[in-house]
Amino acid sequence: MNIFRSLIAKVWQDPNAAEVVKIESGQLYLVRPGNIRSSRECIYNEAIATIRRVPSIDHNFQLVITRVYEEGDQELLEDEDETDEERVFLISQELEFRRGAGEADNQATFVWRDLDGDVDELYEFVMTEETNEPTRAFFETCMYRAMYERKYKMSADNIGDQDLSEFTWKPPAPKRAGTGKKAPLVASESASPAGSREHSSPRKVTKSSPNKIKAMPANTATVVEEDAQFFVWDVEVDGFVSAHDDFLRAKILESTSNDYKYWIVATDEQEDLIMHKIAADMNPRWSPKTQSVTWNFYVDGAYGSWAFQFNSSDAYENFKVAFARAAWETLHHTPFNKIKPDEQAYVLSATNEDVEMRDAQNEDEDEEEVVSELDPDEEPSEDEEEEEGNASPQLQGERNSQLTIGYKGDRSYVVRGNNIGVFSHAGRNQVKYYATISKVSTPKGREFKPREVMLHDQDTKMVLMNPAEPHSLYNMDIERGKVVEEWKVHEDVTVDHIAPDNKFAQMTPEQTLVGASHNALFRIDPRISGLKMVDSQYKQYVSKNRFSGVATTSSGKLAVASAKGDIRLFDSIGKNAKTALPPLGDPIIGIDVTADGRWIVATTKAYLLLIDTLIGEGRYAGSLGFDRSFPANAKPMPRRLQLRSEHVAYMNQEVNFSPARFNQGEGQAENAIVTSTGQYVIAWDFAKVKKGQLDKYEIKKYEDTVVQDNFKFGDDKEIIVALENNVLAINKKNLKRPTRASLIGPMTGLHNRSSIVNSPY
Repeated sequence: MNIFRSLIAKVWQDPNAAEVVKIESGQLYLVRPGNIRSSRECIYNEAIATIRRVPSIDHNFQLVITRVYEEGDQELLEDEDETDEERVFLISQELEFRRGAGEADNQATFVWRDLDGDVDELYEFVMTEETNEPTRAFFETCMYRAMYERKYKMSADNIGDQDLSEFTWKPPAPKRAGTGKKAPLVASESASPAGSREHSSPRKVTKSSPNKIKAMPANTATVVEEDAQFFVWDVEVDGFVSAHDDFLRAKILESTSNDYKYWIVATDEQEDLIMHKIAADMNPRWSPKTQSVTWNFYVDGAYGSWAFQFNSSDAYENFKVAFARAAWETLHHTPFNKIKPDEQAYVLSATNEDVEMRDAQNEDEDEEEVVSELDPDEEPSEDEEEEEGNASPQLQGERNSQLTIGYKGDRSYVVRGNNIGVFSHAGRNQVKYYATISKVSTPKGREFKPREVMLHDQDTKMVLMNPAEPHSLYNMDIERGKVVEEWKVHEDVTVDHIAPDNKFAQMTPEQTLVGASHNALFRIDPRISGLKMVDSQYKQYVSKNRFSGVATTSSGKLAVASAKGDIRLFDSIGKNAKTALPPLGDPIIGIDVTADGRWIVATTKAYLLLIDTLIGEGRYAGSLGFDRSFPANAKPMPRRLQLRSEHVAYMNQEVNFSPARFNQGEGQAENAIVTSTGQYVIAWDFAKVKKGQLDKYEIKKYEDTVVQDNFKFGDDKEIIVALENNVLAINKKNLKRPTRASLIGPMTGLHNRSSIVNSPY
């Protein structure tokens, strides 16, 4: 294989080359030995085999088999929403890639396992006579180099032939009895098998019991085990402090009972210091610069924050991948290896931090802050600091539940039980109580509490959703303060979510709007007689989609989220999605999109997910995911916006974000994202986020719980905030960088270091 060294130096060492090597002509078959079905099925009659880099993850490559269309075929398929254009396989030793025998003596083939099929099913790529032996040998060598880099997380530039020999497939040895133990998700040379241990009731571990080892749950196995330093956040010193004198073992354990339970463990030679069950609210944050991970865990009535810092980049990567897979399996109760390779790469890429995004502006951050400090229009005012008065009349037993911001009428509307409070924007970051629309009821006089509301038709109407009538919408005349019409949408299809026809439709006389049930999208036109659904613009999808939110761009394209965590992008109603982004696992409770469709922010309970819809490579490079599908090997890299674990420890409450929103206004660029959790309003600087500074947020605490917040329309500074019992406005300038003082105030009710370090469970 050394004869290829100079050629490899040209194609392998160029990190900007997406494609490493290609075989231009062949056929792809699926082979099922001993199966009652056809034993050899042709998948692509003409195809190209390519080894590609995974753009978002170092040392990872894909084997891509791309269908070649005969003349005329492509035009026939152009209008189809879903075409089988390529098969993508993440290159790893598990593929068992090797040369095949072929049906004829002169046939040259490569075969590899179908990891999604039965254990004996294989893919076979049959090369044509135009592919000579040196080309085949070079392709095979590149496959083994890709396996080497994935396994060892290092470059294969300086290795010899003997280093690749372990990846040459050998027939399996006969199975021995009693070897049914599940393989670890991530290989680790230092990982030792953990057998069943005697289980005891949870108790605190202290340094005074050096000869006793804390009992773990029975029937666990080690997934990954690495050397790491162990730290805990100390609220008294306002920083992470060492919780152990030396390196210890950072582990992830899994239950061997197939119940998808995992634990993160810190252990030394004598005892287990912590053992935290992996769950959706752990708030993990990964830092490649310091090779560390921080997380939160609720113990003894308080949220604490812990950290591992690893002694090598390989240890850091191994632990990160194992944690991501464990967290995904915990949520989905499905083996991670069952999902497609490109979906695996998408999930793992969400853990990457501090990565600058395309088109990020490189203005000097310090200069930007100095300019903002000198802007007199942004100086805090006395009214902002006091935030007094202007509350609406309070109703016994009711709380504010929803906020919607006016587009043209300079009003905000707050739902409180079956009443709607109307507030005027008084200027100087103030809102004033204006009126109350009392006892919201149907045209037949039945009172109800609106579940969701949306302004409509230049703010002259408000569309209401009644929980007791899920097949209908109700039209309220804002000036009269009265529901004047019931719009029956369909006899069988429920209206679970609504959105405007386009992002700025509420500023126009546009009458139609978008509706969604749990598994369908449709257009609603209140002008048509009878049922208001437009039959020609109705599309039902898979029965268990569980749609949870809809947002539209300025041109009417749609982003649809689901409670399963996936996101679909549509260019119009009535068609299949152009792009389907796989779920990370957490349910999405809200979604928003920039006016041009470039950026999406999806809200989960514990983090926001920011996605760039621009296609960066392939023949549709420069298009958006609303118009074209992303290549399988170039899906967008999702970014998590989340609170730092030490800030959560100070807040001492579970993170529960409200739906996040971009600031918006016609002709105005989006430059901020606002959300809330508990008593806190939180805003991210969008420009800094695009530069990879994902934790550059500002925050303000209130005495009352924040129900919802959003920017005043056409303003990127004024935020309208609905508390449970008040409504107010604040200039974004009044949000501060999170500190101990701004997050918790007086030091009460918090655990010090000694009370939370030695709490294994």
